[in-house]
Amino acid sequence: MSDLPVTEMDATALLAAYADGRIDPVEVTRAHMDRIAAENGRLNAYSAVSGTALDEARNATQRLEAGGAAGPLNGVPVIFKDNLCAAGMPAAWGNAELAQRAVERDEVPVAALRAAGAVILGKGNTPEFAVDGYTDNATFGPTRHPLDPALTPGGSSGGVVAAVASGMAVAGLATDGGGSIRRPAGYTGLWGLKPGIGVVRRGGGLPQVLLDLEVVGPITRSARDLELFHRVLTGQGAKAPGSCRILAVGLLSDAPCDPLIRDSFAATVNRLRALGHKVVEGALPVDLAPLNAVWSGIGEIGLAHLGRNDPAVLGSAAEKYRAMARAGAGASAVDLYEALTRIFALRETVRGLWGYDAVLMPTAAAMPWPADQAFPAQIDGQDVGPRGHAIYTGWVNAAGLPALAFPAAQVGEMPVGMQLIADQGGEGALLGVAAQLDAGQGT
Repeated sequence: MSDLPVTEMDATALLAAYADGRIDPVEVTRAHMDRIAAENGRLNAYSAVSGTALDEARNATQRLEAGGAAGPLNGVPVIFKDNLCAAGMPAAWGNAELAQRAVERDEVPVAALRAAGAVILGKGNTPEFAVDGYTDNATFGPTRHPLDPALTPGGSSGGVVAAVASGMAVAGLATDGGGSIRRPAGYTGLWGLKPGIGVVRRGGGLPQVLLDLEVVGPITRSARDLELFHRVLTGQGAKAPGSCRILAVGLLSDAPCDPLIRDSFAATVNRLRALGHKVVEGALPVDLAPLNAVWSGIGEIGLAHLGRNDPAVLGSAAEKYRAMARAGAGASAVDLYEALTRIFALRETVRGLWGYDAVLMPTAAAMPWPADQAFPAQIDGQDVGPRGHAIYTGWVNAAGLPALAFPAAQVGEMPVGMQLIADQGGEGALLGVAAQLDAGQGT
């Protein structure tokens, strides 16, 4: 068995140890619950802890002892982002009203993990309505970075990554509507997959405030676990990548990027070349200005729609989000149609990914910033707005493409993440490259 403590092992190693009878799911679940008791007060990763995790672990142990077929995640303790519906717990979404409402049934991707035998530890904190790039809300407070609690782990999946990176869960299920899996994974040295639109089935969950841009994907400690969870969610696995032609885009126009991230990007280019891939450095062959001009309006219109259908939820929200909803309510159908037109145009422009197999970009333009601040006001000495740190991710959601975040470097104690973006249907190829990048790790 691995010399690592069970709270540092990946799911693949745990499953092998279960199969050999060296440890059991109850022991592993207790260890994670002890870790939650010790660490969650410091990091505030969990917004809710399940009261049935040990019962689920006992059931997983019984399945193993019975010698019958156990699911592919049998006995693996996981965390779900708190905008995903899991029966018996609220899906609070950072909102005071929703925090009082228990959910009666699992939404589709949650049900898939439960059917595979996963043990549900609880829910990961998220900013209200999951529309921010950090993790804080008036209901539960800020989530903090495991390596430096003064800093944010990013968002909006900050609770999930803080739990997985600190040993409070083996893996997590999260959402990505504009980079909410990839940026936090990059900040905490984890692996994250944002599938293409429609690849992971949705249904039975909370209302969508970001059209179809938000998708569900896993966050894990290793590339092999990322494939394992993606296979559970979709039935699809990794594909041998061969030698890929990769476009490396380190900068977007005149937008600033932290020098530490730029250095890590250059090192990643060399690493991919050493693996046999042809990496071409250049500019992104698409103008993102039309999308950026309508980006904030999409969330505003979505919040206005949410408030019309569930006034109690919006009424309990922070003023920031009520103001966004008021702005969205003032938008016209023509405004929404214009946003959709620009999104559809982008999807046509990226079709075929300009002849490349993948695009390499950083996951974020800034290193982690103070946990109680919504965004860094400056990057590399330049003033930036709320999305200045998030310039590399949102366009991928609008384009509907798959993207995989991976740990690329370590600057002091702080990880730096990069992402590979593929054409539609390219999840398997991305997982294949991830296996190359992670070779020899996670065991």
